[in-house]
Amino acid sequence: MRVLRARLYEQEQEKRQAALSLERRGQIKTGDRSEKIRTYNFPQNRVTDHRIGLTLHQLTDVMDGKLAPLVEASSSTLNPSASSKNSAARDVRC
Repeated sequence: MRVLRARLYEQEQEKRQAALSLERRGQIKTGDRSEKIRTYNFPQNRVTDHRIGLTLHQLTDVMDGKLAPLVEASSSTLNPSASSKNSAARDVRC
């Protein structure tokens, strides 16, 4: 009876490990170029956001923390309903 219990426990542990391993593999990216979010090209003073297809030739400004053009373009492209709400809120404040 102990042997049977031990084998069943072992099988259950293997199932849990396999499920956990599969979940971890799904979370880890491969690092391919196609998975990049942004590219920073210093020789050309260029930053490209691949999610929205935006290229800015203001890399020095972005690196200095002036992210407004990048953030505005990202928010309006990735969440258009939020940008319309924000613009409506700006109109009300004025």
